[in-house]
Amino acid sequence: MTYPRVSLYAMLLAAAGIPLYIHLPRFASVHLGLGLGAIGSILLLIRLIDLIQDPLIGWVIDRWPNAQSTFAMLAAMGLALGFPLLFSLDPGPQVGTTLVLTLILLFSAYSLGMILLYGRSATLAHSPTPAALMTLAAYREGGMLAGVILAAIAPTLFLSLGAASGGYPAFGLFLGALAVLTALLTLPIWRRPVRPGEKISLSNLMQAGAAKLLLIALVNSLPVALTSTLFLFFVEDRLQLPGKAGPLLLLFFLSAGLSVPLWTRSAQRIGAKRTLLIAMPLAIAGFIGAAFLSPGNLTGFALICVTSGAALGADMVILPAMFSVALTRARLNPSLAFGIWSFTGKLSLALAAFAALPLLERSGFSPGQINSPQALSALNLSYAILPCILKLGAVALVLTLPSEEPSQ
Repeated sequence: MTYPRVSLYAMLLAAAGIPLYIHLPRFASVHLGLGLGAIGSILLLIRLIDLIQDPLIGWVIDRWPNAQSTFAMLAAMGLALGFPLLFSLDPGPQVGTTLVLTLILLFSAYSLGMILLYGRSATLAHSPTPAALMTLAAYREGGMLAGVILAAIAPTLFLSLGAASGGYPAFGLFLGALAVLTALLTLPIWRRPVRPGEKISLSNLMQAGAAKLLLIALVNSLPVALTSTLFLFFVEDRLQLPGKAGPLLLLFFLSAGLSVPLWTRSAQRIGAKRTLLIAMPLAIAGFIGAAFLSPGNLTGFALICVTSGAALGADMVILPAMFSVALTRARLNPSLAFGIWSFTGKLSLALAAFAALPLLERSGFSPGQINSPQALSALNLSYAILPCILKLGAVALVLTLPSEEPSQ
């Protein structure tokens, strides 16, 4: 039952992550009345806190390896408290300060859970072999994608059932209850004995090849960060498809989830590097296609969601597994390393929000309003063109990785 419980804990974290990365910008702008520039600055502030916090969390987990159960429960309880608070906020003079404090609680709990889950890969896998670590990654990322799908459709579902304020308050209570239930059901996996390792340093990260993987993770996550931040705006304002963002997001993540077993099998048969070099061009094709869609083209964007979702499935399962394999082979303590890994992902989201949202605001873009061609062009550039360029940079970095033997 270890792997299903890993999937369940991963599902909770992903269900918690989607509101923070996709729903939050629109919730804060439409329901709380905050400007896009202010939202971008708030997200950057949270990421600056993560700059210190995530590696520190990883160090703490490595320092007290027998406290895994305590850390897992603290993460779940932070989410259980934070989401009802977040989505019950109302506009007012102090809403910005309250939002920042609530987000610090949520992001801290989310970081603790993510770093614990990824850092304990070798402990949670049946064995520390590359094949077993890739299998664990498939279960973990399958759970992640299930959580993403759940979070993508839940607000719309609650709204259809008559919930107020876009369904967000009900969504917050639902996530809180899910966190409590998950904490209770997954407690046994955190009692497994920890595999000890050596302390992390820059030199041994470089020798293990993990430092290059960190760089690839940062560059590769920037395109996804941009599209995640701007997805709702692109669908509802650029493509003029009101009410279709939820189903399209569901299609995107369903495609990612269904692709995970295929990418896992591919990595085990032909190697992780070759598999990434098959998947990454799919994402580039999706970005290019999105740039040239005309307003109202639901079918075209649905096809792009399928293509880019499948590409995301490879990113989610293969890169973290490669990083875990590199750490395990070098016998390094994993949690501090995954604290740094977690920070790189969050840094990319912060950079995306801090760069794209103020740019859109300066271009005159206003969510849910009639926008000028210049504003929509800026949205198109930020959502489709820039991610394509960044993804090409990630492909170039993957090409520099050494060829590896299949993990099977």
